[in-house]
Amino acid sequence: MKLLVTGGAGFIGSNFVRYMVRKYPEYQIVNVDLMTYAGNLENLKEVEKAPNYKFVQGDIADREFVNGLFEEEKFDFVLNFAAESHVDRSITNPDVFVRTNVQGTQVLLDAAKNIGVKKYLQVSTDEVYGTLGETGYFTEKTPLEPNSPYSASKAGADLLVRAYHETFGLPVNITRCSNNYGPFHFPEKLIPLIIINALNDKELPVYGDGLNVRDWLHVEDHCQAIDLVLHNGRNGEVYNVGGNNERTNIEIVKTILKHLNKPESLIKFVKDRPGHDRRYAIDATKLRTELGWNPKYNFDTGIEQTVNWYLNNQDWWENIISGEYQQYFQKQYGDRLEVE
Repeated sequence: MKLLVTGGAGFIGSNFVRYMVRKYPEYQIVNVDLMTYAGNLENLKEVEKAPNYKFVQGDIADREFVNGLFEEEKFDFVLNFAAESHVDRSITNPDVFVRTNVQGTQVLLDAAKNIGVKKYLQVSTDEVYGTLGETGYFTEKTPLEPNSPYSASKAGADLLVRAYHETFGLPVNITRCSNNYGPFHFPEKLIPLIIINALNDKELPVYGDGLNVRDWLHVEDHCQAIDLVLHNGRNGEVYNVGGNNERTNIEIVKTILKHLNKPESLIKFVKDRPGHDRRYAIDATKLRTELGWNPKYNFDTGIEQTVNWYLNNQDWWENIISGEYQQYFQKQYGDRLEVE
């Protein structure tokens, strides 16, 4: 089996690549990543020399590049993690999100259709559902009501995936996950930002009143869920993946401060961002009952493991803060765009 993983140098994608390379040594894993600011090949040092892994630098919205790659590799499965994903950045520059998340998905779908892949799996987000009140949960039947340019671009991509299944018979699945956390999380996101700022005794910015609620999912549990959907998901179906760990943002911050023995006086409430969704919560019943998925992390054990990982991997995040991580590809591979 040959798998294409797009966006495999990002947070979730790199965790999935490492998981698959270790679990399925008989599979060939090809990782395509454009290596924008959030792509970090240091995330993949553990597997970069594995015989069943190959990295290719490229843009999923570049049709000529994608078609050539598909013709050469003849993939059995395509898993699309590649996405611009930071909501704040989507507010200031929506164009990039539409190009990568919508146009890139459409280019991949065309290529997958043309060679007849066994399955195309779109890794999406619960943000496509919009926001919840104080009660209720997102199910796979919840209408799509995105509230940011980021989530709108992801919803558009999901609809394209559905359309290619309905119109062309392309075998597909879509997974929609809640907020991920864990090792190798890029420092601009809430949990790593709070950990790193707290370690440096810097202010901890919290939007609005800090009472926005998210359902937190450990990235390793997410990888296991995607693996199950890839191999056993019913054709054309959507599967929600949630950690069943609802926490307010301020709870998250205070929990991290407690683990690090840092004072709550570091917290600084800042102006809320436009269109900030109040609450997300996932109902993952379908994934549990159909595919037998059960997360191994609860939030207490997961956040402790995550905090300890950042304490023990200071060089990794210091390289990102300094910008040195962006030179890793060049230092390791020179001008070659493909690495086996």
